Amino acid sequence: MKETTVARNYAEALFAAAEAKRQTERFGALMDAVAAALSTDDRIAMALESPRVAKAVKTRLLKDALSDVAPREFVNFLQSVVRRGRQGLLGEISAEYQGLLDVSLNRVHAGVTLAEDADGSLKNDIVKRLEKALGKDVRAHFRADEQILGGVVVKVGDRVYDGSLRRRLMVLKRKMMTGE
Repeated sequence: MKETTVARNYAEALFAAAEAKRQTERFGALMDAVAAALSTDDRIAMALESPRVAKAVKTRLLKDALSDVAPREFVNFLQSVVRRGRQGLLGEISAEYQGLLDVSLNRVHAGVTLAEDADGSLKNDIVKRLEKALGKDVRAHFRADEQILGGVVVKVGDRVYDGSLRRRLMVLKRKMMTGE
């Protein structure tokens, strides 16, 4: 719980700096790239997390690696996180930052499950309908699951909208069994 709060505080600080530069989406993309690099490249993760590597060396490595591709404020932020020994929270900071960005942009993420892969036209139609229903910009993440038999299951946050054929059949079966 405490580390989530710390990560949230760091994310809020970075978000404020990004807003001042009017680069909230760019900082978000950079934060995602840093978190991805840490989770996929063991050498980077080991260098930043090893207690054997001095903090001054870590901050210099960050500056050398990012000074040409990231704004100075972003690099300074990462160096600050490393100097405080919080580099292990960079993944959480990235996730918290993305949450702040989503709220700022009135955006939600929706998991959309269909019985089979959808073409671009169907995906666009589903996104438009979700945006109209939710009143927000929707970033849909599609997947296929033949077990739903047909229809669609949409998950937004902790809410699930189940319009699948499988669910409809289960409801019908329950009504037949109970005589409703």
